[in-house]
Amino acid sequence: MSRTETGEFAGRGGRIFWRAWLPDGQPRAIVVLVHGVAEHSGRYEHVGRRLADSGFAVYAPDHIGHGRSAGSKANIDSIDGAADNVSAMLTLASGAHPGLPRFLLGHSMGSLITLWLATRAPLDVAGIAVSAPPLVVEAGNAAQRLAAPLLSRFTPNLGVLKLDSSAISRDPEVRRAYDNDPLVYRGALPARTAAEILRTAEIVRGRLDRLTVPTLVMHGTGDQLASPAGTDIIEHNAAAKDLTVRRYPGLYHEIFNEPERDTVLADVVEWLEKHLGDR
Repeated sequence: MSRTETGEFAGRGGRIFWRAWLPDGQPRAIVVLVHGVAEHSGRYEHVGRRLADSGFAVYAPDHIGHGRSAGSKANIDSIDGAADNVSAMLTLASGAHPGLPRFLLGHSMGSLITLWLATRAPLDVAGIAVSAPPLVVEAGNAAQRLAAPLLSRFTPNLGVLKLDSSAISRDPEVRRAYDNDPLVYRGALPARTAAEILRTAEIVRGRLDRLTVPTLVMHGTGDQLASPAGTDIIEHNAAAKDLTVRRYPGLYHEIFNEPERDTVLADVVEWLEKHLGDR
C-alpha cells in the first residue's frame, strides 16, 4: 500500500504545488515525475501509486502555469525555469529521504524538461526515463510553429495551438476524463509555451552528446503529437552508454494512459530496479 502527501515550495516563477506517493516502508529510491504540457501531476495518480507499491518515493510538481501552481494558465514561462523547479523538487525529496538513488521520469514536455536538465550540466541522478520526447513536434501546422517565437515575445499568453484529446489515448475513458478535468487546460496553448517547446527541442537535439546518464526512452509508434522520430534521434545521437529504447506498436501519445499501461509501467519498474545499484 502507499500513502500520499502534498506540499508547496517557492520556485522559479512563483509557488510550486507538488504531490507525492510514498511506500509504507522505507523507500528504495526517489523518482521525480515530470508531467507534460497543459496537464498536471494529479493525472499520474496511477503511475505514482504503482511505483510507490514497488518501493519508490514518487514526487511530482505542477509546473508554473499548470495545475495548482502559480502562473498564467498553461504558460510555462521558460523551460530553463521549469528545469530549476524540477531540480528543487529533487533536492526537497532527497532531504526527506537522504542517501537514496534518484531518478527522473518525464512525459512529453516533461521529457523535454528532463532532457534539458540532463544536458544543461552534469546531473546527479542514477538515471532518467522519458516518455514521448517531443524532439520532433508534429502538433499544429508549419505556420503556427513559425509564428510562435514572434508571438511569444510580444503576446506570450496568446493562444496559438489547441491539442486534440483524441490523439492522447485510444481509451475513451481517458479522453473523457482529460476533457472534463478542471485542472487540464483545454484552450489553445500560449505562444510562450509553444515557442519554448520548439526552441528547447532544437537545443536538446544539438547537445545529445552531453546526455551521459543511464537513460530509458519510451514511445508509442502511433503518437501523432510528438513524432517517434524524436526517439530515433536520441537513439542515434545520445552519448549515454547505458541507453534503453522501448517502442510500443500502435500506442498513442500517453503511453501511461493506454490500454497497455500495465505493460508499460512494468517496463519502467524493471528498468528502475536494474539501476538501483548505480549509486
